[in-house]
Amino acid sequence: MSARPDTGGEADGTDPTGGNGTAGPVPPEEGGERLRRPLPEPVRARVVEYGSDVLGGMRPSDLPPLLRRVAKFEPRRRARLAGPQIAAQLENDHGFRGMVAARVEQVWPELAEGMRAGVVPPAADPVAVAASAYLLRPKGWPEIIEGVHEELERQTSAKEADETAEALDDVRRRLEESQRVHQAELERLRGQIGEQRAEIAELRRKVHTERQRAKKATAEARQALSETADHRSETESQVSALEVENRRLRSRLADAEAQVENARRAVRTGRNADEARLRVLLDVLVDASHGLRRELALPASLDSPADLVAEAQEERRRVSLGGLPDDAPGLLEHLLTVPRVHLLVDGYNVTKTGYGTLPLADQRNRLLNSLEGLASRTKAEITCVFDGADVEAPPVVPSRRVRLLFSAPGETADTLIVRLVRAEPPGRPIAVVTSDKEIVSAVRRVGARAVPSPVFLRRLESYS
Repeated sequence: MSARPDTGGEADGTDPTGGNGTAGPVPPEEGGERLRRPLPEPVRARVVEYGSDVLGGMRPSDLPPLLRRVAKFEPRRRARLAGPQIAAQLENDHGFRGMVAARVEQVWPELAEGMRAGVVPPAADPVAVAASAYLLRPKGWPEIIEGVHEELERQTSAKEADETAEALDDVRRRLEESQRVHQAELERLRGQIGEQRAEIAELRRKVHTERQRAKKATAEARQALSETADHRSETESQVSALEVENRRLRSRLADAEAQVENARRAVRTGRNADEARLRVLLDVLVDASHGLRRELALPASLDSPADLVAEAQEERRRVSLGGLPDDAPGLLEHLLTVPRVHLLVDGYNVTKTGYGTLPLADQRNRLLNSLEGLASRTKAEITCVFDGADVEAPPVVPSRRVRLLFSAPGETADTLIVRLVRAEPPGRPIAVVTSDKEIVSAVRRVGARAVPSPVFLRRLESYS
């Protein structure tokens, strides 16, 4: 059995009021039967729901004036927003209640017939029975509603009792769990108390031991103080004896120093006589040596060893190429004016600084052409060194003014340049064109001047 009657008043073309707005099956309320107390809330909600469903199927002319505003709402919305108004209309408007009752009787004819016969189906929903009794108003309908009211109260009480029992069981479970937790905590605390008692006993034992040791140490300290006092008196007596012995020794030392001074004085007297005789002998020898030097025509003085070392160092010193900073505009002109200067060029360091985007062969040719022009104008000796590792067969470029060298396998151009600098004689001025810090450090240690590659390239372009 459905909980809501089907709203089909206009859809099936039937009019539960018989066309005159009154519900035929509803008996007149002449017996004066009334409810002793308000409808239970579930029954009232079900009655409002039935009335809301019937409102949607009524003609506009049959709608109660108070409910016309909500008649177009969705049924659940009508029941929610206009529930008190629908309940009041069902209570006071017999015609509207008759229409709702007729619809209920049409949907549930067996329930309506049984209620008029005074028989309530035992399997029927109590809320639906009470709502039908309120709408159909059979004889004894207040008792039916009152019975349903009592049944609902019993169900509510039973539900509350069940909920109370469940809550009580939950409280009991939580109490048991709390008791178990407290018991475990109690056992843990008892264990901690036992451990602390054992620790206290151990500490008491240690305190007793330390007290015994302190007593023993106090006794030993007292004994040490007594022994120290004895040693102090003995030491004081020994110090007094030593002071007496010291004074005696100082007296003897003074006597000995006086005797030594007398002996020194006698020695100095004898030494002065010996020195006088030796001085006379040396004067004789010096006069004899002067006469021999005049006779043999020897020079007046001879060179000392320090003079010989200074001359050798002067011979080994190279011609200075300093005086100008590395970025000075006239550095290259100054170097090329030095007589017999040898200009060593680190080839790839220069070309990769100036035109590193060209192929290696084009870099070499461009640099050699520029060096040819420089050599022809300055008459300087120029040697250009390249790495031979990337050249399988180094090209032979005939040149009368520029010497072209490639490093041998297993040797870098840096090593070859340093070897060339060291091979020059000590007095030869040498300038090395490179920006490689290792080469610069190596050639400066042997006295050569380093020229940065960018400075050399700027001056080389001005000659072109």
